[in-house]
Amino acid sequence: MRPSSSPASAILLAALGIGLLSLMDATIKGLSDRYGVTEIAFSRYLVGTLVMAGVLAVLRPGWPSAETWRTNGVRAVLVVATALCFFHGLSVLPLAEALALSFLSPIFIALFAALLLRERVRPPVWAGLVVGFLGVGIVVAGQVGAEGVARGAGSAWGIAAILASALTYALSMVLLRARARHDPVVTIVAIQNAGPAAMLAAPAAWTWTPVAAPDWALLVLVGMLGVAGHLVLSRAYAQA
Repeated sequence: MRPSSSPASAILLAALGIGLLSLMDATIKGLSDRYGVTEIAFSRYLVGTLVMAGVLAVLRPGWPSAETWRTNGVRAVLVVATALCFFHGLSVLPLAEALALSFLSPIFIALFAALLLRERVRPPVWAGLVVGFLGVGIVVAGQVGAEGVARGAGSAWGIAAILASALTYALSMVLLRARARHDPVVTIVAIQNAGPAAMLAAPAAWTWTPVAAPDWALLVLVGMLGVAGHLVLSRAYAQA
């Protein structure tokens, strides 16, 4: 059965996906005081890979095509860059400011969708994006002002990392949109987790810090929230 293509349904799914990923971000923020960015990112994608392995075993969507591997392999590289940059920004900036800066990604998504997918962006959407851009500008201005200088170079690098993650995230989402109507959602999310886990395994082993018992539950929670959020977002992208 084809999923509903109702715009309202897609919007609700997208909002739910963003909510799940925001909860994941808050959990990562708490862990970042005790563990390195690479370790958290690897744990997040390792848990996601294990969860998706179970999902694939049940649903059996079939072996991905060469084009699926190629496109989603590129996405996996972008996902690693996004995670490392964004998690670093979360570790040095207040959560609210980091999330506010990350809202540049919808602007980049609209631009990439118009350039790469030839999708038409309606004027009301552009108006909303301009308002969002102005809001991000206010946040950045506050950071680079007197208070931002007082916080030191770490704050500036955190801003740069969040902005870089917004760019790579936007490009990965546009590639997701390009494949969401062709590939099963579970296949897309499985590659999105397995690829980064493989790429981050060696760096994480090199910098690994022993994990306290209570924090294992939080790392598992991060991985499960990430999988759930991207499953829902992928479904939304397939509908809208």
